[in-house]
Amino acid sequence: MKRYAMDELIAWKNAKRRKPLILKGARQVGKTWLMKHFGETHFENLAYVDFYNNERMRVLFNGDFDIPRLIEGLQAETHEKILPQKTLIVFDEVQEVPLALSSLKYFYENAPEYAIIAGGSLLGVSQHKGTSFPVGKVDFADLYPFNFCEFLEGIGESELAQMLQKQDWKLITAFKSKFIDYLRKYYFVGGMPESVKVYSEDRDYADVRKVQESILTAYERDFSKHVPKEIIAKVRMVWGNIPRQLAREKKRFSPGVVKKGSRLKDYEDALQWLIDAGLLYKVEQISVPSIPLKNYTNDAFKIYLHDVGLLSCMAELEARTLLEGDAVFKEFKGALTENYVCQELTARGKTPYYWSSERTAEVDFVFKHISNILPLEAKAEENLQGKSLKVYCEKFSPKVALRTSMCDYREESWLTNIPLYGIGVWE
Repeated sequence: MKRYAMDELIAWKNAKRRKPLILKGARQVGKTWLMKHFGETHFENLAYVDFYNNERMRVLFNGDFDIPRLIEGLQAETHEKILPQKTLIVFDEVQEVPLALSSLKYFYENAPEYAIIAGGSLLGVSQHKGTSFPVGKVDFADLYPFNFCEFLEGIGESELAQMLQKQDWKLITAFKSKFIDYLRKYYFVGGMPESVKVYSEDRDYADVRKVQESILTAYERDFSKHVPKEIIAKVRMVWGNIPRQLAREKKRFSPGVVKKGSRLKDYEDALQWLIDAGLLYKVEQISVPSIPLKNYTNDAFKIYLHDVGLLSCMAELEARTLLEGDAVFKEFKGALTENYVCQELTARGKTPYYWSSERTAEVDFVFKHISNILPLEAKAEENLQGKSLKVYCEKFSPKVALRTSMCDYREESWLTNIPLYGIGVWE
């Protein structure tokens, strides 16, 4: 399967001032496969170490950070000769041995000739546990579920994916029925690698749903193992409440929907754990669209799941809905569409916010693009009625306003409409 993150890894390998790389991402988004595939295809050999339940590595890194000693131990563990520049060293599930994470500082300072990638499903969480984190001594990359183009690649529709990448909107419009059909399927299958693989092999939605249920069960097990005892009940409550939060017309996170009478501070730790684990995206409200956007946030925010397919599973969206024309876009009150758009923006390295007036106007997403701040309205269908974007434009006069919907690509005097299936490639 093709992952666009491979280009980022290749650029890291060729960088003049390369540091050890930390690859972050939620569990089961494909970090292990990507790291191994990168080592096998772009280096002479691969020295792969899995730190999960690995007592030998705990002992090795519990000594000192003498690089020759560590290299000798890693060679004994992997049965691979580790050569500078020629071998990729992979530390998988590195959060299980915090001192291995700390060692990256010494590899950078004393032996930068070694290429090291460290990955882990709960690295975002482990950074908050007092670990001696190698601040300033590592590079970072994030891996997300398959975006829509990667999904097309994964199911054998690489020509359609390349068409989107080229942004030939006239040609794309000629194939719009195919894109719409596959977008419906993506809303159900999502971008978890195993879900995409199962769908690509037999097109069986029941099997896809079994995979998704298995992934969600694995996440629940992670809560039992890794969440602090004092907040585990709240983590489970917030997690199970996500579909209800997104089913509301106003999708601002409401603690009262989790439990009547609750306040936001009751769930702050639980929310942060899920965000740090890469399972939730937090989209904060801004009062003014000015740079830097983070300086103009307030206490309001929305949350989205990291994968639209898992959201459809949690919401118990039936596969037959896919066969009912536009019904899939009406189901769940547009939540799938907004979640999808949030995923596409995040996978592109954008940090989405949203804007809401004191009255009724609300723009779904606002994000920085090059040197501009762009408002983006997400519409699930072709019905483009809505005044919020116009209110925003009259108030702030953005250079361009964006709407993404099932309509074809078109540019107007004040608005550019981007098909939903093309939002991940628009520039």
